[in-house]
Amino acid sequence: MASEPIRLAGQGSFFGRRKGKGLRGHQTDLIETLLPRLQVDLDRPADAGRLFAGPVDGLVLEIGFGGGEHLVREALAHPRLGFIGVEPFVNGMAKMLAEIERKAIGNVRLYTGDGADVLAWLPEAALDLVYLLYPDPWPKTRHHKRRFVSDRTVRAIARVLKPGGEFRFATDIDHYAAWTLERLLRAPDFVFAARTARDWTTPWTGWESTRYEAKALREGRRPCYLTFRRI
Repeated sequence: MASEPIRLAGQGSFFGRRKGKGLRGHQTDLIETLLPRLQVDLDRPADAGRLFAGPVDGLVLEIGFGGGEHLVREALAHPRLGFIGVEPFVNGMAKMLAEIERKAIGNVRLYTGDGADVLAWLPEAALDLVYLLYPDPWPKTRHHKRRFVSDRTVRAIARVLKPGGEFRFATDIDHYAAWTLERLLRAPDFVFAARTARDWTTPWTGWESTRYEAKALREGRRPCYLTFRRI
């Protein structure tokens, strides 16, 4: 059954996946009660010192966190960092909220809209790291303009990353890997961090496979991990 739009106080409609599963009762409660407390307010100036209950030593953005597996692990492994997770689909957001509640995670804030809006909201050199993991590849040529990686978003990511900060991208679609590499290599603010061909297929230190990645491997698709460093 299709998910119904969920309206939050002070927010517009929050749409779930068109063919997503209906939420359980407690998941709906979390959307209505916990999400508004963690939701990033783009109408207020960006200030990492005020986003979190305590001081943080750095700020990380994950665009499109899916079910939240990677974001949860990173937030728990790096309690001194602040994390902003972006996910527009209600089922993934509900899973993330349940993990935040269950594991008492205090260093994550969330946004339910477009990651490009968060990039525009953040001040210059605000982030230490940006993750874009297994984004929708929009495989049809006429849909390529919908891919998140574009010259415009690459410039936006460069603006918000600190010098030496990293943009980390993962995909199991060869064409999207080539598409991303092409746009980052022509961006004057980034350098490709890979030194050997093996680096492309070697996950980052501490990486744990997600359910999506495990499915890709079962279906014979090879993950590609690309790292670009802000000059």
